Amino acid sequence: MQRYFLEKDYIEGELFHINGDDFHHMTRVMRMKEGDEFFAVFKGGKSATSKIESISSDDIKASIVQWETAIKELPITVTIASGLPKGDKLEWIIQKGTELGAHEFIPFNADRSIVKWDEKKAKKKVERWEKIAKEAAEQSHRRLIPKVFSPYSFSELMEISNQYDYKLIAYEEESRASEMGNFANTISSMENGSSILIVFGPEGGLTEKEVIKSQQSGFLPCGLGPRILRAETAPLYVLSALSYQFELMR
Repeated sequence: MQRYFLEKDYIEGELFHINGDDFHHMTRVMRMKEGDEFFAVFKGGKSATSKIESISSDDIKASIVQWETAIKELPITVTIASGLPKGDKLEWIIQKGTELGAHEFIPFNADRSIVKWDEKKAKKKVERWEKIAKEAAEQSHRRLIPKVFSPYSFSELMEISNQYDYKLIAYEEESRASEMGNFANTISSMENGSSILIVFGPEGGLTEKEVIKSQQSGFLPCGLGPRILRAETAPLYVLSALSYQFELMR
């Protein structure tokens, strides 16, 4: 069934309304009709199988059929910070990272970022990223839409990093040196409910200067196996490993 994030509270015992873009998608794209069922996700992540009771020219009234109890979110909070890559690679990271359970995405201007952030196009760009995250969350049946931030500077990223329980920075030199234990040791020591920020470089990777600065801010550099991964592959590798560790092994 199709899933919709309604961004509203549910009032017990009352029908709820759907309009705007979701109304258009349900009636014009999905061609849903009275009696059809769908998943509705309310504020706070509560979700339920719901049924269309009536359809007007610009509004749907629906009721709750059954509340959803299955766990859909990772038991830890994962934030992916990516140095701005070329083309649509960040869109790929947001889409697939959402499917794999990321909680937040923070793009940042890295020393080796070829793409330069255009403030004139910033609003539309971020809105597109948010739309990609929303659609991916609906497709993968999540209960929350990941937050997507406007790009930070590297210094700003370091400043906000103190709010996380664990901080890693993926550095290809660690892989070349076969020093790959930091990632495995960190995720094996994490407990449910903890948060982690993981930083990835753009094409060309992070500079030694950036890694040193991150270490001064409490980050632990880590390798991700013996192979060097692309900028858009590394975050997905990490999220897959975290899913295995916290969802399949426990």
